[in-house]
Amino acid sequence: MATNASARARGIGGAAFPARVLHRLGRLAHGHRAPSPGRVPRLFPELLLLVAVDAVYKYGRKLANGQTSEAFAHARAVWSLERRLHVPSEHAVQQVMLHSESVTRIANYLYATVHFPAMLLFLGYMFLRRRAHYLWIRRALVVQTMAALVIHCAFPLAPPRMLSGTGMVDTAQVYGPSVYGATPDGHSMANQFAAMPSLHVGWALAIAVGLIAAHRPTPGAAGTVRSRLRYLWLLHPVLTCLIVVGTANHYWLDGIVGSALLGLALALVPGPLPAAEPASAGSPVGRTPLGTRPPRPGGAQLR
Repeated sequence: MATNASARARGIGGAAFPARVLHRLGRLAHGHRAPSPGRVPRLFPELLLLVAVDAVYKYGRKLANGQTSEAFAHARAVWSLERRLHVPSEHAVQQVMLHSESVTRIANYLYATVHFPAMLLFLGYMFLRRRAHYLWIRRALVVQTMAALVIHCAFPLAPPRMLSGTGMVDTAQVYGPSVYGATPDGHSMANQFAAMPSLHVGWALAIAVGLIAAHRPTPGAAGTVRSRLRYLWLLHPVLTCLIVVGTANHYWLDGIVGSALLGLALALVPGPLPAAEPASAGSPVGRTPLGTRPPRPGGAQLR
């Protein structure tokens, strides 16, 4: 066990880490491994956990609020870094969006309303219909979110809509709807200096990865076209990234870091294990009836 732990640590710190993450995602997507529902999460403890994580995250963002000078210094540094790396300008994306006032208003509306409800719907669906996959992705989301909170506190960052000299427009203030005040409130729960990383993008990618993995085809099953269509869920993080950049709420780098945190979480969270027994007809792996637990090998029931 100690050897495995040290090997994992070397893999995370070394150059092989990105390759390991991609390899794990590839195996999940193509159905080489299936989560074992050896531990079936129950509703009430899960609700308590999620509420606690949300409370810690929001309170942590509030504690990190008010670092105005650091946030703007970091914003200028991020903007300059992206230009030196020849990353496409956020301003160019916004100018395309601003050609249509209707598109701009829709983007503002989606930014303000989709983020949390989409995650709640996703977790609810996974809990009810893909219970074993739910446990896996929930663990990854907790790691991703807590890691994001650490970065919020250590690296306050003003969003591009606040950065002068870039030509970026605060589309929410101009066209509406807006979830933030016109000026940052250092005592507000809504920390406007928590642009790095973007959990809008990071969570959207987690939703896509979770749904793609949970709907992998069973070995030997027909329906190749349908199995390929599940990759369309990746349009969700792509569209989300364009929205947060076009509305000047995030830099490209925010989305990249938010996505990288998901990769880190998936590498750290215990990976899906091979199913102990093949699923019977009408009871696929990951679909455990509410209020029941799967039998242990040999017939002993979990207590």
